[in-house]
Amino acid sequence: MSNIKLIIEERPSNIGNFMVGRLLPFREKRMVGPFAFIDHMGPTCMSDYENLDVPTHPHIGLSTLTYLFEGSIMHKDSLGTEMEIKPGQINWMTAGKGIVHSERTPEYLRSSNKMLHGLQIWVALPKELEEMEPSFFHVPENQIPEWETDDIAYKLIAGEVLGKKSPVPVYSPLYLLELKSTTSQTVTIGEYLFGESALYILEGSIESEGNVFGPKQILIAKDSKLCTFDMVANTTIYIFGGEPFPEERIIYWNFVASTKELIENAKAKWLTQTFDTVPGETEFVPLPEQNKKDK
Repeated sequence: MSNIKLIIEERPSNIGNFMVGRLLPFREKRMVGPFAFIDHMGPTCMSDYENLDVPTHPHIGLSTLTYLFEGSIMHKDSLGTEMEIKPGQINWMTAGKGIVHSERTPEYLRSSNKMLHGLQIWVALPKELEEMEPSFFHVPENQIPEWETDDIAYKLIAGEVLGKKSPVPVYSPLYLLELKSTTSQTVTIGEYLFGESALYILEGSIESEGNVFGPKQILIAKDSKLCTFDMVANTTIYIFGGEPFPEERIIYWNFVASTKELIENAKAKWLTQTFDTVPGETEFVPLPEQNKKDK
C-alpha cells in the first residue's frame, strides 16, 4: 500500500511583478503541520531593467521564512529592520499581532542582470501566540546545522529533528530539512519524523514504491513514520512538517488566524492604514477587495 496520500504540483501565481510556483495552500490540503504557505520563486533571470518590487503589505498570525538558492532580496519592515538576505541564509519574520514589510531587489543590483531563486514559506502560529509582539530574526549560513550521512548532505533550516536543532526561533514542534544527494541513495528517516509530513522535490527525482517523482511536486505522506524513498544522484529535496494545530486556520490574503474576527480586524486596519509603517516606504499593496472596488 502506498504511503503517498496526495501529490501537489506547482501552480503559477503572480506576486506583483514576479511569477512564482505556488505549492501550499492547496484545495485538498490547506496545511501540512503548521506550514500554511509555500512559494517557489524562480529560477528567474532578470535583466538590468527588471527588479523584484513587492511594496509594503501586512501579515498577522504567522512567521515567514525566506530561503534563497540564488540572488538577493532587501527586506524592510515596520520594526525598522533593513536586512539583505543572500543564498544559504534565513530570514524569519514573526508577524504576531501585525507587521508590515517590503521585499525588493537591493539598490546595488537594480541596474544589472541578476538571478532570483528561492523558497518563501509561512508557518502559522499557535492560537495562544497569534497576537504576540512581532519580531525579526536573521540566520547566517554558517549557523545552520549541516552534516553528511551516506553521501547525502543534510541541512536543518528550521525546527528540531534527527538530534539537531536549528537556531531559528520556531513556536511549535516542526522541521524543515534540506537533503542533497551526490549518488543514488535510499533514505529511511521515518522513525525520526512526527506529525504531518511532506516532501518537496526541487531538482532531480526520487523513487517511492516503484513510482518516480520529479521536480516541482510535493508528496504528502499518509504516515510520516513510513518515510522511506530512493534519491537519484544530484537530487535536492525538502522534508517539512510537524504537529498540526487542534483548530483550523483561516487564510485570507496575507493574514492567517484561528478566528474570522482577527481577519476582519486586520482587513479594517489595512484599509484605514493604521498598521505601523515601514521607514522610507510610501507604496503599499491594496487589500484585494479594495482592488476590485477601484476597477
